[in-house]
Amino acid sequence: MNTTDSDSRQWLYQGMKFKVESLDYTVGPHSITKDIIRHPGAVVVLPWVDESHICLVENYRVAVGKTLLELPAGTCEPPENPLQTARRELEEETGYQAGSWQLLHRFYPSPGILDEQMHLFVARQLTAGVPRREPGEQIQNVILAWSEVLRRLDEGRIQDAKTLVGILLFERWRSRL
Repeated sequence: MNTTDSDSRQWLYQGMKFKVESLDYTVGPHSITKDIIRHPGAVVVLPWVDESHICLVENYRVAVGKTLLELPAGTCEPPENPLQTARRELEEETGYQAGSWQLLHRFYPSPGILDEQMHLFVARQLTAGVPRREPGEQIQNVILAWSEVLRRLDEGRIQDAKTLVGILLFERWRSRL
């Protein structure tokens, strides 16, 4: 982006997980103001329970007022790196620990307003344990066959964007093997 030296920034809000910045900048003859959500990044995990089943979570989301079927995910807590966050979130949300981790992709879920980068990990060689969910989280593990996950996706029963991206990227990667 070509901007001038007269760019100005103002913090509008600082919450527990993100900040909102108002950015005034110039592109050519145009003065522009954008409100941008600044986020430390996040992870999404595709946990393989065995060769044909994955663990998703039913997660009540207050923002949309409904329970969504999702891949486990969470926000990076500096100074954690994305793999550390993925390990922590998988255990907190599902109770599982993984013996094998693979970074599949990185993506921006909504770059028009948000600088969050998500890191998609595949977790294998799972060992079951007890979840350490945060107070107020309404999460339940759901173990599904991969074919059932794809069926639910095709039927529109999976609506969470990071979960859609994770499933579709993995299916594309898997089809190339």
